[in-house]
Formats: sequence, C-alpha cells, structure tokens
Amino acid sequence: MSLRILGIDPGLNITGYGVLEVDAGRLRLCEAGVVRGRSKGSLTRRLVEIHEGVSEVIASLQPSAMAIEELYSHYERPRTAILMGHARGVICLAAAEAGVSVSHYAATQIKRILTGNGRAPKSQMQRAIQRELSLSAAPEPPDVADALAVALCHYYLKDKPTTVGLNR
Repeated sequence: MSLRILGIDPGLNITGYGVLEVDAGRLRLCEAGVVRGRSKGSLTRRLVEIHEGVSEVIASLQPSAMAIEELYSHYERPRTAILMGHARGVICLAAAEAGVSVSHYAATQIKRILTGNGRAPKSQMQRAIQRELSLSAAPEPPDVADALAVALCHYYLKDKPTTVGLNR
C-alpha cells in the first residue's frame, strides 16, 4: 500500500505544492506545482482561490497526509504573519474537509533536515531537493522546492511529526 504526502508552502500570491509517493520503501515525485491567488487587492477572493486550488490538488492526487510549513514572521512585520495565517487557515480547512491529517514543521527544522543548516538559502534548498529526488533540474519556482522540502521532512520524520487535526 502506498502513502502520498502533500507538502505545502503557503503563500497569498503563490502557494507551492508537491506530492511524494512512498511505495514499497521507494520515494517518488508524483506532481508539483503552484496554486496562484490571482485576485489583486481582494484578500477574501485570494483566500477562496487558494482554498479551491488546494482542494482540487487534494481531490486529484488523494494524499494520505499533508505537511505544511509553520507560520513564521519577523516581529517587525506582524501584519505579514496575520495575512499568512489566513492562507494557512484555508489550506488546513481544505485538508480537514477531505479528511487528510495535517502536520506542521518549522522552516528551520525543514532546512536543517535537508541541508544540515537551519538557515539555508533558497538556492541551497532547491539543490537539496534536486539531489534527494534525483531530479534533472532544481525545482522552479522556489515555492515548489519549499513544498517538496516540507513533504520530504514529513517523510523523514513521519513517526514523530507534530500533528494537528484529523488522523487516519
């Protein structure tokens, strides 16, 4: 029986996603891409677009679990944290509606697991994902690499994730 892990890098304009499949101990990339919030100026409309896009990904790819990057923002930008919280909320809602469990991972934890450096730059993360998944090129845009990194982190830590929500 295979396990599918949906990794999500939440964003209001671009939400990266990547689905990894684990079957008989082998890991393979199923699909990766982005969900775009296209409505400029309307937070409500962008949130609807993100929810609908993630719901479509879940319905199409049928993940067993979802892993999402935890909210992090510099204390100088509390508004950014609040806005990103909205995006994470509708993404988690899409998973809950589909009965998919959600695990949350800190960005520094994800980076440390994949590169050994909790402060790794995006380019280093892209190269790490390319290496780990034996891809011919680094994932683009970086949001896709970040989503795949979250999914890989969940794969490596799946016996010890911080899980919130529904468990199957």
